[in-house]
Amino acid sequence: MTDPAVGLTLEGRYRLEERLARGGMSTVYSATDLRLHRTVAVKIMADHLVHDPTFVDRFTREARAAAMLSHPNVVSVSDQGSDQGLVFLVMELVRGRTLRDLLQARGRLTVAEACAVLEPVLAGLTAAHRAGIVHRDIKPENVLIGTDGVVKVADFGLARAVVGTGQTSQTGGVLIGTVAYLSPEQLERGRADARSDIYAAGIVLYEMLTGHPPFGGDTPLAVAYQHVHHDVPAPSVEVPGLPWQVDELVARTTRRDPAGRPLDAGAFLAELADLRKDLGVESVPVPTGRSTAGPGTLRPTNRPTRPRHPSDPGTAVLNHRSDRAGRTSMLPGMGAGPTTNVAGRRPAPERPRPGVPQHIRRRRARFAIAIVLLLAVTIGAIGWWFGSGRWTEVPHLAGLQRDDAVASIQEAGLDPNPVVDQWSENVAEGVVISADPEGGEAIRGTNVELVVSKGPERFVVATAFVAQDAAKVLAKLQESVPIQVTTEKRYDNDLAAGLVVGFDPAAGTPLKRGQVVKMLVSQGHEPVEVPNVIGQTADVAKANLEQLGFTVNRVPDGRSAAVAKGEVMAVAPAPDAGPVAFGSKVDIQVSAGVPQVKVPDVTGKKTGDAKKILEAAGLKVEATDWFGDKVLRQNPKAGTVVDQGTAVKILSSFF
Repeated sequence: MTDPAVGLTLEGRYRLEERLARGGMSTVYSATDLRLHRTVAVKIMADHLVHDPTFVDRFTREARAAAMLSHPNVVSVSDQGSDQGLVFLVMELVRGRTLRDLLQARGRLTVAEACAVLEPVLAGLTAAHRAGIVHRDIKPENVLIGTDGVVKVADFGLARAVVGTGQTSQTGGVLIGTVAYLSPEQLERGRADARSDIYAAGIVLYEMLTGHPPFGGDTPLAVAYQHVHHDVPAPSVEVPGLPWQVDELVARTTRRDPAGRPLDAGAFLAELADLRKDLGVESVPVPTGRSTAGPGTLRPTNRPTRPRHPSDPGTAVLNHRSDRAGRTSMLPGMGAGPTTNVAGRRPAPERPRPGVPQHIRRRRARFAIAIVLLLAVTIGAIGWWFGSGRWTEVPHLAGLQRDDAVASIQEAGLDPNPVVDQWSENVAEGVVISADPEGGEAIRGTNVELVVSKGPERFVVATAFVAQDAAKVLAKLQESVPIQVTTEKRYDNDLAAGLVVGFDPAAGTPLKRGQVVKMLVSQGHEPVEVPNVIGQTADVAKANLEQLGFTVNRVPDGRSAAVAKGEVMAVAPAPDAGPVAFGSKVDIQVSAGVPQVKVPDVTGKKTGDAKKILEAAGLKVEATDWFGDKVLRQNPKAGTVVDQGTAVKILSSFF
């Protein structure tokens, strides 16, 4: 029957060409990107999920998270949208086959081949874990091996997006995914983190080495029970001769307690590298399952130690058959959802049997007894669970270190979620302040909220703010630090006005929220006293003033009887006028010598009067008396300009 979606063009860009795979949640098509002229894979959400807004919202959010991953071992997501009632993702189209196809063709892989496949898988998971994305459904069907030997991990984050239909990998619903690869915590509490991916990757490693998963059973419940209550057996039990280091790596990565596994894919990858080094395992090409006989021929290199039956419940949870039989030559970047028989093999036709041999009847009897025992164990477990088994005691957690508290919660079968960090003035950093619930009984899997102290809340004013513009610093502090800032101006001889001199308390001191901090702002150099440079030569006076920051201005020279020629005779502002602003202008006046006066005319005047007139003019008098009291002559003559203090000779007589 022709798929009605084939031939549609989504958003005028992606023309659906061929249906590649169909699952319970979505269908994958090969498509042509009409804009970029390339072939892509388009995953279309199943009709019964399109009308669930919660699912669509999660589907979109997880698609965006997966699109954020950029790694050569992760199938890339390039677009997402909805058109014509179809919600879809656009992904990279990988040409090749799945690891499931390879294992069905080869049976099992050598240690070197298993490492060659697992290393790129872990490299892709490492990128996802560091981006905060947990895969939740690692299995051979989601490991794509290209024809060029490049390994890519598909279906990132989609298991987390399945909600609203009773199918979720979180609490409160039915698990989506393959039971054979789900971790105990996913099966018990429906919760997963990076260590859950590690568990699934460890199971995949076991299957690559042995040819089958570690646990099998007649029902999914039987397989899940073994994951929860039994350790994964050593691969060497199935394949004698495997190094004991391989057994230890499988055991570490598949421990039932998540705390015992590597923290994330990066840690697993490091341990795998150490294993290769310790064993001297040489690098080999990634097996693609293709032989030189042609693309349609696969040559098994190892016979599986245990045949896998299509009805084995350990292979998948949901029963959706692939619509493409045998090998796939084109693989979508992400799977179409959980499927039961990805190999697409058709069951052998039943033939009529004339009778039932004795050994078959005995086998059926043993099988019936096993079913009865399994049902008894299951009923007992369910009864225990709904009785006292599902209840546990909440430990006392206040006062414990964070890691110790988390370990106590997990040992009690509870989930430390959420763990909230909170400032505390009284409880040391890393110590639990409180828990909710604080104690008593709780159902296993219940969330226990932890409030963990981050220590006293403190803030710091950066020392880099010193010597910066005060207005800008104040704006930055008010924006970024929850403290109260006041300002105080003070003189500073090194920083210009308007720059930050310092803080009180000093910058770098731990501060409480709302604490008052004083910002000291420079108002420039402190005022300076004008020194007394009178009597100093002009050059010396100028140097002394400039050393104190003054700008020196020499006014026209004057004359002074008290100051010798060439020396400073006056300063303005005056030295005794008090401090002036740093950098002020100071005027100096240099003496050109004593003052000059014009000799008055005292001829004909009485000698006594003449002396008084001359002395009043600042001149000295040398008198010669010829028996008279009247000045006859004077020298220098009247009107002559002479220095103050010059001697004037007068001659007196009777005539």
